[in-house]
Amino acid sequence: MTPAREPVSPPVALSIAGSDSGGGAGIQADLKAMTAHGVFGTSVVTATTAQNTRGVRDVHAVPSGHVASQCDAVFDDFDVSAVKTGMLATAETVETVTGLVAAVEAPIVVDPVMVAASGDRLLSPEAETAYEGLIEAATLVTPNADEAEVLVDAPVEAPADAERAGRELVAVGADAALIKGGHLGDGERVTDTLVVGGEEGEATALRFENPRVATEATHGSGCALSSAVAARLARGEPLREAVAAAVDGMGPAIRRGYDVGEGPGAVNPTAFDGGA
Repeated sequence: MTPAREPVSPPVALSIAGSDSGGGAGIQADLKAMTAHGVFGTSVVTATTAQNTRGVRDVHAVPSGHVASQCDAVFDDFDVSAVKTGMLATAETVETVTGLVAAVEAPIVVDPVMVAASGDRLLSPEAETAYEGLIEAATLVTPNADEAEVLVDAPVEAPADAERAGRELVAVGADAALIKGGHLGDGERVTDTLVVGGEEGEATALRFENPRVATEATHGSGCALSSAVAARLARGEPLREAVAAAVDGMGPAIRRGYDVGEGPGAVNPTAFDGGA
């Protein structure tokens, strides 16, 4: 007897990001994290990269018109419950994506991918300046300390600086900002700072502290974290709860990271605690 189908109808999320040929970050990490959280991930590729665990060798941006065509195809067929943006590569693509997501009635998580964990630059200077419009459309923007410095044009070297940067990004128009603390804090703990805008303009700040995992295998950590938040938002979780759960889940994702390649390795987006 032929088995009967038992289809499932998970929430749908969209990642608009670059492809990592090494599989540890970008679209590849995003889709793994979304699947781990019980969400069906769709994708729009903004650039292809020639990279591995040791670094980025080459970046090829996809024409912005094709980025728009990919987005149109996804939105035309799927009920997208959350959108996550990652590496956008060029100013034209940033502007194209800004126009597309501004019309979407779903949470928008903006991960302003500018620098790889290896230190390689992934965004043109012109594109960095084009981010203001996308930040205005964001439900949440998730820069690390280095990216926050670029966005607010001020040093981010301590949790107090992170809170100040988060408040500036909320003032620009984002509903909330999560300043990732992997580059901040002491050697024992990581402090992530969430700033949430208020209805009357008064933003509030929350800090999440977790033990620092002693490893260099953090490739893809920012992608996995922002995608986990987007997946949780797609499932209908409130913003603060979604961020808190995703931040806490990064510990297992890093501890159980992939020991692959000849470089430091990559985080494991399927190891999030409390995913699906």
